Amino acid sequence: MRRAIVAPSAKPVTLAPVRPNQGFNGAYRRRLTRLIDLMHTSLVYWLRACWRANEPELAQDASPARVLRRTIAKLSRRWQRRFDELAPALAQGFADSAMGRADGAFQSSLKRAGFAVDFRLTREANDALQATIGENVGLIRSIAAEHLADAEGIVMRRVQTGQALGDLTNQLQERYGFTRHRAAFIARDQNSKATATVVCMRQEGLGITEAIWLHSHGGKHLRASHLAADGKRYKISEGLCLDGVWAWPGREPNCRCVSRSVVPGLDR
Repeated sequence: MRRAIVAPSAKPVTLAPVRPNQGFNGAYRRRLTRLIDLMHTSLVYWLRACWRANEPELAQDASPARVLRRTIAKLSRRWQRRFDELAPALAQGFADSAMGRADGAFQSSLKRAGFAVDFRLTREANDALQATIGENVGLIRSIAAEHLADAEGIVMRRVQTGQALGDLTNQLQERYGFTRHRAAFIARDQNSKATATVVCMRQEGLGITEAIWLHSHGGKHLRASHLAADGKRYKISEGLCLDGVWAWPGREPNCRCVSRSVVPGLDR
């Protein structure tokens, strides 16, 4: 049920922004990287063992490549299955925590402005929660799918070109670093997007129709359009048109912007 809040005067009240919780971002990143670490360690161990067992033949012809191909295929199935099985629980935990923290921060912002609000799991909130879970399940599974596909390509290229085991290990280590970096991006970006989604949903549920865009001034590569939007007031139902598309703070990939809710004043 929608319930509007208004400031007890004709002058609107601007709330403090709700920012993604950085501690939670780090915790979620560590959960993802622990799983990636286990996968990488397993791949390196078994591929090194298989390579060494077939090293004399590898130096003469490519027929042992079949053994390596079977080994990496078996490992890929095993780890993709494990990521697939763990993804729903990881995503559920992430979504629950992200929503709870965003709600708590928004409640604190409202309380500091003199408003007492108790958020409940409405149909809209549940829809947002389920969408967040679904997106995260897909992203977690894609971490394994991309890493394992690239690892298989690395193994087969090393065999075909006759390179040494050390080259294989170095290549896998390089891919491992890239996968960890991607997991860190997913954790940060999804935390930002989930927070922004919850805030927007709660704003609309409280009858707050306008907000002020705040640029984070963080990151190495600043979006000129997002920087120009800093301080602009916009309708929450519409967002701002930036770079030819309608955008909201924190919704686009790697966007760290936030908003300040504008509580309308009461006309007496």
